[in-house]
Amino acid sequence: MKSDRLLSILLLLQTRGRVPAHELAERLEVSVRTIYRDIEALSASGVPVYAERGRHGGIELLAGFRTDVTGLTADESRALFILAAQGSHAALGLDAALGSALRKVMAALPAPHRPAAEATARRILVDATRWKGGPRAAVDLDVLQDAVFADRRLRLRYRHSGRREPRTYTVDPYGLVSKAGVWYLVADRRRSPRLYRADRVRAATVLDDPVKRRPGVELADVWEVLRREVEKQPGGIDVVVRVRRDRLDLFLRLNGPWLAELPADDGEDGGAGEWVTVRMSYGELGETRQLLQFSDRVEVLSPPEVREELFRAAASVTGLYQRSDDGPGESRRSDGSL
Repeated sequence: MKSDRLLSILLLLQTRGRVPAHELAERLEVSVRTIYRDIEALSASGVPVYAERGRHGGIELLAGFRTDVTGLTADESRALFILAAQGSHAALGLDAALGSALRKVMAALPAPHRPAAEATARRILVDATRWKGGPRAAVDLDVLQDAVFADRRLRLRYRHSGRREPRTYTVDPYGLVSKAGVWYLVADRRRSPRLYRADRVRAATVLDDPVKRRPGVELADVWEVLRREVEKQPGGIDVVVRVRRDRLDLFLRLNGPWLAELPADDGEDGGAGEWVTVRMSYGELGETRQLLQFSDRVEVLSPPEVREELFRAAASVTGLYQRSDDGPGESRRSDGSL
């Protein structure tokens, strides 16, 4: 692996300029002593690299030195041609640029690796969108991108879920994230991390003020914090349900956010039974109403208050669709009145 590490050091220095030895060691997961040994090996092989000690020192290539070597292995070549997940680059206006870049990479690949890369492009397709995701609002990322790359603050008109009127915020953007085909702006608002769905941004203006990010905090750091908050188990109400086996897979797919644990799938009668027990966790009583989408294929076993909540919800739906004697255009309330 030493040859790969030497090439990584060479390419990092070529793109970054002067880099401290400890930073190279952290990036490549080796000791600082190993980095200095690698620098000696590069120098012995004719690469004009030198190290300067001191507070502002680091490792650097001689000015003007460039190398055209790609150094890609067969696996790295294949990985590049799986990179083009449909939709992400188009939303950023980079589809044509990506195609051009991959053609250049193909031309630069060592000849033995080209057939594998071409086969990968034909045989592997990455589609980041969900099944039956439904129509999505058009997303204009141009202004958001401008603010991100110009390091400027943003003024947003943003509509939150469940609200009719948008609100205005001034935010400090870290970057854009595509999650399962949905674009998000990751930003600080009043020095606290926030997540904004791009398709809910009603208007965006790049301000003249420079961005004010927290020192030492990167996009990946903020995204990890926000991702954990979103995926945190809601907790609060533990619910035990039984699910008909022929609907179990669909039930688990649609109810991932509320699963307390994956079922053992032993069912009744040692795995041959019709029902499978599943444990759920909800944040509030009203959330349990989503179980009604499975009709009589899901039954709540406990607690009693959830059974009562679903009974009330079912009675309300029954009343809504119960036709009156006065004509099909009217319906009775759940108490039987008009």
